[in-house]
Amino acid sequence: MKDCQQLTVRVQGSADSKQRAFALALSSVQKEVLKNNTNIIIRIEPVDVAVVSATEKITTEKFLFFFLSRQRASYSITLDVTVDVCFIDITKINFAA
Repeated sequence: MKDCQQLTVRVQGSADSKQRAFALALSSVQKEVLKNNTNIIIRIEPVDVAVVSATEKITTEKFLFFFLSRQRASYSITLDVTVDVCFIDITKINFAA
């Protein structure tokens, strides 16, 4: 009735800091696992994290095109997260009428 399976999901996050982009990517792991699975999930445990791509984009902003220039950075990261998923297979449960 209880089964365990190892899955690899690809998640991504983007924010104005490196830590926030990484945290947003990791927080979407559960949503991706639930999207691909129709069973009742008991536990999701990360096993491995691999960085697929990480980009930093720096833009320069100027007030009235000339004054008070400043630089803004935005970070984007894509991860492959390998997780162990323990779930209950609903098809194996016999319901009595």
